[in-house]
Amino acid sequence: MTPAGRNQAAIELLEAVEDAPKRPADAVANDFFRSRRYIGSGDRRAVSDRVWQVLRARRRLDWWLQGNATPRLLVGASLLLEGWTLSGLAQSYSGGRFAPEILGRNEHARLARLEGHTLDHPAMPEPVRLEVPDWLHPRLAARFGPALATEMAAMAEPAPLDLRANLLKGTREQAQAALAAEGWQAEPTPLSPWGLRIAGRRPVTTGPAFQSGLVEIQDEGSQLIALMVGAQPGMRVVDWCAGAGGKTLALAATMQNKGQVVACDVSAPRLDGAVRRLRRAGVHNVERHLVVAGDKWAKRRAGGFDRVLVDAPCTGTGTWRRNPDARLRLREADLLELLPKQASILDAAQALVRIGGRLVYATCSLLAEENEGQVTDFLARHPGFVPVPLARAWPLDTPAPGAGDWLSLTPAPGAGDWLSLTPARNRTDGFFAAVLERVA
Repeated sequence: MTPAGRNQAAIELLEAVEDAPKRPADAVANDFFRSRRYIGSGDRRAVSDRVWQVLRARRRLDWWLQGNATPRLLVGASLLLEGWTLSGLAQSYSGGRFAPEILGRNEHARLARLEGHTLDHPAMPEPVRLEVPDWLHPRLAARFGPALATEMAAMAEPAPLDLRANLLKGTREQAQAALAAEGWQAEPTPLSPWGLRIAGRRPVTTGPAFQSGLVEIQDEGSQLIALMVGAQPGMRVVDWCAGAGGKTLALAATMQNKGQVVACDVSAPRLDGAVRRLRRAGVHNVERHLVVAGDKWAKRRAGGFDRVLVDAPCTGTGTWRRNPDARLRLREADLLELLPKQASILDAAQALVRIGGRLVYATCSLLAEENEGQVTDFLARHPGFVPVPLARAWPLDTPAPGAGDWLSLTPAPGAGDWLSLTPARNRTDGFFAAVLERVA
């Protein structure tokens, strides 16, 4: 593709994203490229990078364009603010075959204001400069204080590709070697004993390491949530909000396929989607359960599990570096709707935990209301649970392939009662986890 053709494809992909406001941008992009298989891998990467640059800078681009920012204007503004000239942009918007239509008089005038400038400007309000919704800015400022700008800058950077070596299939070293044989340089993650990190977005899912189940795509922070569960061989474990089974797979691996994991969710399609992943990973100690209204399953199994993980539905504010479009869709009403739902899920799941067992509450949110606030309120409602301090909840080692083998872990990332991860501090997505032990 020519540069002009790439710009036109980026405009079309942005239009597709805007036409599907409730769908994640990466899902829209997958469909977009699947229907255009003639676009080569290098061109796909260039088009995707341009679109994601626009999504990461959307508030600032809107500020420069002063409203009615069409995909054509957004792509043009993005190019100008990173150094293109207006004459070069006009040549790209030539109206030729596969090129964007010629700039209209109004478009030309609006874009001309941007020539010679860079993306940031001192007159921008702080929420615009930091790319956060106005309503959310005070909450994030209270959460991070003087570190807010640093945290949001890290959130604006593209995320690396994190993988989890599947201990049921081999060691991290074996997974690293398998990826190297495919041409991918993967480095061990600093915190997860199973993690491997590859710079940038790479198509590893088509290679033998992924296809054989030796590796699974999973952010290091998500791997640490599974680690915090402390699931050991022979235990009975529930993944209460299992979704498509990412953490379920990690739990089964730490248990070496011994014991029982029950993957529960309210969505049948999500649970059905886990089947192929479980089969590919070589997992056979997992059963699935669809949670429906009036379900007696949990009541009949009250107090029957050693560990219950509640990876609760949340605002997803910790995943913005992977899903920059999510911040554009998030509304305060979404948060207010989620808070009682999270509390209700916790109240239902706690009944499954035996005395001496542990309930692990986790989110991929940065917001105190969804994290520490939920846990504090839960403990007030359920005095039979006590928090397990991070220093005691953090495992010193974890099972590895082979009977009697164990992996030693690094010290816990932080102190206090909770695990709190952010891109700036930990180079992971934003995650929160609290380990609560049932004592009565």
